[in-house]
This record gives sequence, structure tokens and C-alpha cells, in this order.
Amino acid sequence: MGVDQSLSRLSASLFTCPFCGLPQERVPTLDHDWVLLEPEVTVLAHLVPAEHRWIALSDGRATVYGVCPPVAEQRCRIEHRIACSGQPLPDLWPWLTALRDENRRAAERRGESGGPAVEFPAAG
Repeated sequence: MGVDQSLSRLSASLFTCPFCGLPQERVPTLDHDWVLLEPEVTVLAHLVPAEHRWIALSDGRATVYGVCPPVAEQRCRIEHRIACSGQPLPDLWPWLTALRDENRRAAERRGESGGPAVEFPAAG
């Protein structure tokens, strides 16, 4: 087992992100792996897509909280890569990304056809 040289150790469980230089917390998972979480940040679970919700267990490990819909008060943690300003945002909601892409193409088609401009009435 080699040491990942892209992670520089800050403390017992914090590592410097190679993309943004901020700390990220390395937490063991139930699958005997590791996940790099945003340190000291908890979010209401209903605001995060199910596959990106991490909850801390009593033994210090973390697991994905895929309950849908989540309990209203449930808080979860998120991976640092979602909050990292140095990395592109992952496709969290594929249906929304597809809709945005289709709207972009529709706007381009409208611009190419020279379609009529929509005028809105004065809202006062």
C-alpha cells in the first residue's frame, strides 16, 4: 500500500486539496475505503442529491445516506470535491443538466432562425 503523494497531511485526518489548497477531511467508509469530506460542514440532507449525502456513524466511519425522501431534520456531510473551487462541479442532477443543454440548443436555434424577439409587458 503506497501513500498518495498528491495529499499533504495537515493533522490526524486533514489533508490539503491539490486543486484549491484548502483542507479536506479523510474519513473511513463502511466499504473499507476513504472519502474526503468538507471539514466542519453539515447540510440539510434534502438539499443534497441522495448519492452525495454522507452521514457519520458512531464508530467514526461514514456512509452514503441514500434515503429518499430524507428525514426533514437529517443533516449530512458532503465530499470536498463538490465544494472545491478548483474542480469542475460534478453532474449532480443529470435531468437538470439535460434540460439546460436542451434550452441552450433551443436558444441557439432561435438565434440562428432570427425568430421574433419576445416582448414582455411593463410590470409597473
